[in-house]
Amino acid sequence: MTPFEYLKEATAASQQRFLSTPILQRALQGHVDRAEYIAFLGQAYHHVKHTVPLLMACGARLPSDKEWLREAMAEYIEEEIGHQRWILDDIRALGGDTAAVIAAPPMAPTDLMVRYVRDVITYDNPVGFLGMVHVLEGTSTAMATHAAQAIRETQGLPKGAFRYLESHGSLDLEHVAFFETLVNRLEAPEDMSWMIQVADRVYDLYGQMFNAVEACVGSTQA
Repeated sequence: MTPFEYLKEATAASQQRFLSTPILQRALQGHVDRAEYIAFLGQAYHHVKHTVPLLMACGARLPSDKEWLREAMAEYIEEEIGHQRWILDDIRALGGDTAAVIAAPPMAPTDLMVRYVRDVITYDNPVGFLGMVHVLEGTSTAMATHAAQAIRETQGLPKGAFRYLESHGSLDLEHVAFFETLVNRLEAPEDMSWMIQVADRVYDLYGQMFNAVEACVGSTQA
């Protein structure tokens, strides 16, 4: 079993709990309305805007024997710059208020997810950040394109409102393959331990974020 296969197996239970989140299941069937989709995009904005700073922090704290991984973080940075603007474009295409999204504080799970990963990078092990990458890239590849198509067709939303989801869907398969090669070069047990811990907690917090989106929109529509 390769390190990447071990990471997937060790976090599979957390992934399944996340994938069973009710709003995610509805999204795959297209049963997410405009308000819920905008609310999701708002929370996506509040964590995606931290992706490049987290990549920078991870790269800066890696030891000299992981220079190869620092270079990989630099490649990721080039790929990820500006993605939060795509989210704002999607919100704008839906008629949403981007200024309000930017000004609003993130929901608690979104905030905690970013703060937790930042603390792991800063105080524990920067390699742990790859646990978050595993969740966000692996999950998005598996679900994003399918959900985007289902929501667009079922809800009649404009095609131009799905750039973020579609860019992180099937087109991200190359990124996942690249990520797998990185994980397979990591040999230290403590690195794997931290990746697993971070992935498990990010799955949990990400699921809480979706539940919070559903609860928030439901309360405003009641």
